[in-house]
Amino acid sequence: MKRKLGTLIFALLIIVQISFAQNNQRKDNPILKEISGLEVIKSVFSDATSVEKESDVWFKILDKNGKKIGYTLSSKPFSQDIIGYHNTTPIIVVMDNNKVIKKVALLSHYESTGYVNRLNRQGFFDNWNGLKPEKVLEKKANLDSYTGATITAKAVEKNLEIIIKKALNKK
Repeated sequence: MKRKLGTLIFALLIIVQISFAQNNQRKDNPILKEISGLEVIKSVFSDATSVEKESDVWFKILDKNGKKIGYTLSSKPFSQDIIGYHNTTPIIVVMDNNKVIKKVALLSHYESTGYVNRLNRQGFFDNWNGLKPEKVLEKKANLDSYTGATITAKAVEKNLEIIIKKALNKK
């Protein structure tokens, strides 16, 4: 009986060790989730076909006739020092013609899909929808309420803050 119990405990320890090693391996080898800015823009404006640079921060969203249908900002060139759980976490902000935010989303990143999905389900990325850039800096998300994805949430908020500050200086 003691031998069977010892064998069972040994087997359980091996299973726990293998599971721990697999979890650590996933953390050490993050996978790039590629997301294009135009893909995000089209989720808001299905008729968008291109983006045209207006300044080093502001971009116009154009339809197939070249008509401006909105604006976008990307933190990508300014966010190389903002690190989430695994790596940089650049974002895109999509706005209508009145510069009212319609969507905030991550661009290509290495964050864990499960944690990003959790933030989406909890409405984190919707915190700024309906706001103009001037009001974004006044709105702080309750980052502690995004359990399990706080590091990613903080990085997204820092990206948003840096790109909005730059955008407000280039109006």
